[in-house]
Amino acid sequence: MTDLTIRCSIADLNEELPAEGYHPALIASARIRTSQNGNPMLQVIYNLPQASAGCDTVPEYFVLSGCTPRACAVSRRRLFALYRACGFHPLDGEVLRPADLVGAQLEIRLGHESYDGTLRLRVLGYRATT
Repeated sequence: MTDLTIRCSIADLNEELPAEGYHPALIASARIRTSQNGNPMLQVIYNLPQASAGCDTVPEYFVLSGCTPRACAVSRRRLFALYRACGFHPLDGEVLRPADLVGAQLEIRLGHESYDGTLRLRVLGYRATT
């Protein structure tokens, strides 16, 4: 018979964010979404295998259109940097397929930011795994 008793484990309650800096990551998903303003964006979800449960997933969003020209340029520059860190080297005019990113391993640079009074993770950069 299975024991269904639930026991509290303080270790399960650890919600400490990973330290700022580079961490190994795996891209779990990459898909086109629509922002709250109705603009297309790419959502990339990273899994952090060395982080505590509850703090082991980080989303990142790349705006694709419907924003200022500067914001679109910054977003595209970051997206190209992500592709390069994943081992892809897109050519001028080449169509980028978000699904190609899924399963890629890389290192992402994390920072902490405060949002609505809660500290959360933010992706600041990328590099290929060494």
